[in-house]
Amino acid sequence: MKAAVITEHGGLDVVGVAHDLPVPEPGSGEVRVRVHAAALNRLDLFVRLGWPGLNLKMPHIICADGAGVVDSIGAGVTQFQPGDRVAIDPTIIEPDSPALMTGLENQSRIAILGEHHPGVAAEYTVLPQRNLLKMPDHVTFQEAAAAGLVYVTAWHSLMTRGELRAGETVLIVGAGGGVNSASIQIAKLAGATVYVVGSNAEKCEKASELGADYTINREETPEWSKVAYKLTNKRGFDVVVDNVGYSTLNDSIRATRIGGRLLIVGATSGPFVEIDLRQVFFRHMSIIGSTMGPHQDFVKVMNLIFEGKLKPVIGAVFPLEEAAKAQETLANFDVFGKVVLEL
Repeated sequence: MKAAVITEHGGLDVVGVAHDLPVPEPGSGEVRVRVHAAALNRLDLFVRLGWPGLNLKMPHIICADGAGVVDSIGAGVTQFQPGDRVAIDPTIIEPDSPALMTGLENQSRIAILGEHHPGVAAEYTVLPQRNLLKMPDHVTFQEAAAAGLVYVTAWHSLMTRGELRAGETVLIVGAGGGVNSASIQIAKLAGATVYVVGSNAEKCEKASELGADYTINREETPEWSKVAYKLTNKRGFDVVVDNVGYSTLNDSIRATRIGGRLLIVGATSGPFVEIDLRQVFFRHMSIIGSTMGPHQDFVKVMNLIFEGKLKPVIGAVFPLEEAAKAQETLANFDVFGKVVLEL
């Protein structure tokens, strides 16, 4: 079996394609999928570089997100048949986890495909049937693969954790990443007024095309939080979405209104930040952390994509053999939207 893998932790030179991996066999309750498309996330870059305590069996298959066709099924599988077109939920949870009873299984110990668990950038992958969702014929495999992790993350943070309501104002810090492009569309669909901070004019224009009501070009306005604050008549935003971390969090705090919610969904510029706690308690702010989402949120947001109410943004498509170039493109912020591998 062919798959995009890392052979060790390090630079782009450790990314390659293995040609002789064994084809996995589905066990009880499992489904084998012939993968047609897989999508990268910034998680793939972090996994490639590695961190203390991350001990992976090499070669390690990359990518959390994918879509394809059911190839075979294990004993006890009742929801799928060979030939079904399916999208993949990237969150793996133990079948006996008590969190499955809560509907918030992402708030327990989970594994993410492509992180501690082998990914889906392979000709075949085997998954529990709970990780699959049937998809209609009019949705492409690339679109379904591009949606997975970022759309469930955006939906869970904004709608489930953030309790976003129609008529509220939302500031999204960053325009081009997958979570941000998803958040723009979800916030707009929810009836919010959407403001976006983009790194350049091109990304601001594309954010507007996705539905952003106002954009701020960080290239022209480095002190964007002051401009954003003025745009709300010095009230601040009901909800601020920040997945950047170190370089933006204090500005995001200043842009949040008294009694507002700051959603932290990532830390791409670094996880360690010094903040003025007075800004938090004097202003009655809620700082809400959120990552991934339960399967019920995955189903909700994917069905909105299937209905055409949300549309994944694909910035670049590469053949599997160019997995290293795909990672380089993602690392350099060269695209607006998702980077997809086609099998």
